[in-house]
Amino acid sequence: MRKISLSAFVLLSLALLSCGEKKNKIQPPQAGGPGAKMPPMKVDVYVVKPESFGESIEVPGTIVANENAEIHPEVSGRIVQLNLAEGRLVSKGTLLAKLYDGDLVAQLKKLQVQLALAEKTEERQSQLLKIQGISQQDYDISLLQVNNLKADIGIIQTSIAKTEVRAPFSGRLGLRNISIGAYVSPVSVIAVINQTDQLKLDFTVPEKYTDRISVGQPVTFSFEGSEKKHNARIIATESNVTENTRSLTARAQVLEKDKNLLPGAFAKVQLRFAPDPNALLIPSQAVIPQARGKKVILAQNGQARFTDITTGVRDSSRVQVLEGVKAGDTVVVTGLLSLRPDAPVQVGKIINK
Repeated sequence: MRKISLSAFVLLSLALLSCGEKKNKIQPPQAGGPGAKMPPMKVDVYVVKPESFGESIEVPGTIVANENAEIHPEVSGRIVQLNLAEGRLVSKGTLLAKLYDGDLVAQLKKLQVQLALAEKTEERQSQLLKIQGISQQDYDISLLQVNNLKADIGIIQTSIAKTEVRAPFSGRLGLRNISIGAYVSPVSVIAVINQTDQLKLDFTVPEKYTDRISVGQPVTFSFEGSEKKHNARIIATESNVTENTRSLTARAQVLEKDKNLLPGAFAKVQLRFAPDPNALLIPSQAVIPQARGKKVILAQNGQARFTDITTGVRDSSRVQVLEGVKAGDTVVVTGLLSLRPDAPVQVGKIINK
């Protein structure tokens, strides 16, 4: 019995020792467990290369007539003649309206009769002065009367001319605002005239582009209801930036004639600036917006490197990078939400190869 008990004790001790050794052994990590090493993530990339890039912007504009004026009478009076052909072209100096001038014409005739008599008197006294029949002072008085009457006649003729309302330049008349027999004053608008054979284009550009606008620069524009592109050339710019909008007003001369172009029409103006031959462009989807700035992910030595960038202008699919990347950098364009700093990456496809 004692031998059996001793043997049982030895076997039990060996069994306990074996279990302790198994518990102390370090088990290798299972695949996919917390300690497992993550495989590299396969991503598509874009290799940055310098290329020529011309910036273009679209701004609103307005078609304006080469000349535009509201036609007002210079004096008050009653309209006795009206020659306003609405919507028609008229030549410079065409009589558009005539105000009553009967009283002025009567004064003119009176002065003309007085002048004729004064001139005869002056002529007779001139002959007497030659033979010393009158004094020089008497002759001078008669000559002064002649000159005064001529001056009065000139004043009346000017007043009569003011009763005639004429076209200030050749152009197209608008709708008339008065009728014959109406009493008008200098504040009354008879009609509006526009010189439409030559049109201009007014538009504004943001302040940051003021140094890139120059006289002679070509622009293109289109207007509502037509997809046709029209050409214009900048002829002048405003002398200051508008304080409220921080923009510069420019004026261009329309180079083509189109009967559908009307003064006051809205236009979409396209400006193209001189291209930058060494611009660095990346796909728009590669840019990661941040609370303060923007970032991109670069694939460097098999790892994802996050870097801050400064962007410039953009087109429909790409954005210009001013700072943060250089030519030859490899920018990650897929899997941006899954990558973490220094995570392993594997280049799959170069999209601009």
